[in-house]
Amino acid sequence: MSKNLVIVESPAKVKTIKKFLGSNYEVDASGGHVRDLPKSQLGIDVEHGYEPKYITIRGKGDVLARLRKEVKKADKIYLATDPDREGEAISWHLVKALKLDEAKDKKVYRISFNEITKNAVKASLKEPRAIDMNLVDAQQARRMVDRMVGYMISPLLWAKVKRGLSAGRVQSVALRMICDREDEINSFIPEEYWTLDAQLRVHGSRKKLTAHYYGDSDGKKSIRTKEEIEQITSELDGCTYEVSDVKIGERIKKAPIPFTTSTLQQEASKTLNFSTQKTMRLAQQLYEGVDIKGRGTIGLITYLRTDSTRVAEEADTAARKYIGDQFGENYVSTETPARKTEGKIQDAHEAIRPTDITLTPVIVKDQLSRDQFRLYQLIWKRFTASRMRPAVYETTSVKVTAGRHIFTLSASRIKFEGFMSVYTQEEDREDGHTLTETLEKGMALDFVELESSQHFTQPPAHYTEASLVKALEEQGIGRPSTYAPTITTIIARRYVAKENKNLYVTELGEVVNRMMKKAFPPIVDLNFTANMEYLLDRIGDGSVSWKTVVENFYPDLTQAVKEAESKLDSVKIADEVTDEICEVCGRNMVIKYGPHGKFLACPGFPECKNTKPYLEKIGVPCPKCGKDIVIRKSKKGRRYYGCENNPECDFMSWQKPSTEKCPKCGQMMLEKGNKLLCSNEACGFVKSLQK
Repeated sequence: MSKNLVIVESPAKVKTIKKFLGSNYEVDASGGHVRDLPKSQLGIDVEHGYEPKYITIRGKGDVLARLRKEVKKADKIYLATDPDREGEAISWHLVKALKLDEAKDKKVYRISFNEITKNAVKASLKEPRAIDMNLVDAQQARRMVDRMVGYMISPLLWAKVKRGLSAGRVQSVALRMICDREDEINSFIPEEYWTLDAQLRVHGSRKKLTAHYYGDSDGKKSIRTKEEIEQITSELDGCTYEVSDVKIGERIKKAPIPFTTSTLQQEASKTLNFSTQKTMRLAQQLYEGVDIKGRGTIGLITYLRTDSTRVAEEADTAARKYIGDQFGENYVSTETPARKTEGKIQDAHEAIRPTDITLTPVIVKDQLSRDQFRLYQLIWKRFTASRMRPAVYETTSVKVTAGRHIFTLSASRIKFEGFMSVYTQEEDREDGHTLTETLEKGMALDFVELESSQHFTQPPAHYTEASLVKALEEQGIGRPSTYAPTITTIIARRYVAKENKNLYVTELGEVVNRMMKKAFPPIVDLNFTANMEYLLDRIGDGSVSWKTVVENFYPDLTQAVKEAESKLDSVKIADEVTDEICEVCGRNMVIKYGPHGKFLACPGFPECKNTKPYLEKIGVPCPKCGKDIVIRKSKKGRRYYGCENNPECDFMSWQKPSTEKCPKCGQMMLEKGNKLLCSNEACGFVKSLQK
């Protein structure tokens, strides 16, 4: 009997896929890439046709030796790396590293599946194909262009600013976008405006109605100054308020489309407070497989790197059947939700969805970690909602006339929940404006009072990880696989600091961005970068040659680097000085950065080599001993809050302590999301932080 070998990327998939295929198949993993460009040099032969110089990645020798043994025993080899450009390239590198293209007695196939389920894996074996060299070339071109930017510009930053810095094709543009937003915020000039509300009552009722100022008989009017408010209120003095128009209508709220990588990262950030990196890590675990009671190990979601909202017909049918059975046929959508613009979409993959809609979050909850469950629940609800009917609201719009001035009030009530019985986003949640009174045209309303408020326009918001991902996608910069690593890199390089979800540019980030804009304007130009992404995509579909892209890019970059060496001045970034005194020599210690983050070091190095851990304080005293509470990390790297006097004081909390005390029992309050919780569980007091 012939022996078959299936090679996947992740060792986590091996057990699952082996179970699906049985004893006639051996399954092994490459552990990702096995070959890459060398770290010690550019690794591209620019003199001879821009050929890449690939070497075996350090530590992969044993992996390749093991795979060679398995190859010898097999008649057929199936390369089942991930279903994207990167996966296609890994398969090609495996062919080269294992010399499969030279093995005349072996049959080598490429297979791919969008989900790790028995049906999907077995179906892929029935449709083997050759490696798609267009996709391989697209990955190679992307890798080489990124290598050129990184290896040719980064040393310049080392020489002009400090060692350890880096430039990147996508990260430099992301940094520029954050810097540009910071400039917008700093240059923003607030403008004054006022609002005017009339508090009214239906005659005989005690419940107040709030009507908002709309304008006058000439049309809608904005109120800019206090003088304008005073003029309007004086004209309203003694006026009667009468309902001049009542319109009853209907508003349809469409179901959401299924998640792509970008929208999943955005929604997980907004609703679960997950970083893009955390979202991708958890999604990878759900995709690779989880041990489910009664089912064994199965992948719970489809492939996590996608910019398509397409759903397989089989999954679509199963979802509609499930909805009909569970909610009723009137909840099943008659349409297929689609994204408005599909111009840059690569439709090779489906949207991110559950592999089996009948595996509800409740069923799998006990087999998942808390965060795995929360992400799976988000994906399951979003996909289910996408196959449901729209929500329907009954709307009431009322105009109230007082003299020549017009006020409006509106209300809505839900007539049919539709998809909202399963899934709601922040923008779906209504403010709860309902009319308990019946208003009719010509009805006089009792005047209670006028309320005027001064406001000022607000600057643009700082980017969060979610809004930056959205902006990168809208600009056509980066791809599903690059959003998370791009953000992780600019934070790790300390170009950007993350505080309370917001991304702030640091002094170092400003210096690097200024240099990049001055010396390499195309690299940080949004249109140039988006066009490069377009060209790389065209290599993938076979319409552009990868060498054409690379050979056009390299000479211009080389010239820009030469000019920058003489154009740019050196900039010194001073270390941040702290109040911590070095106990060895008495100097104020400074903050340094190492492989494991911040630490304190004596500025007298190398004469004084004293270092100590850096403990970030949060300005809250310990409730047990009164010393400062600091941010610490557990052995597994999880962040928590503990007393700086540890181990003498054993105070710790997973939630951030607040200076506020519980008004009910006097204990410390803890921050959790947008709420303050009493640290005394028996008390149970909760306070909202929302304005």
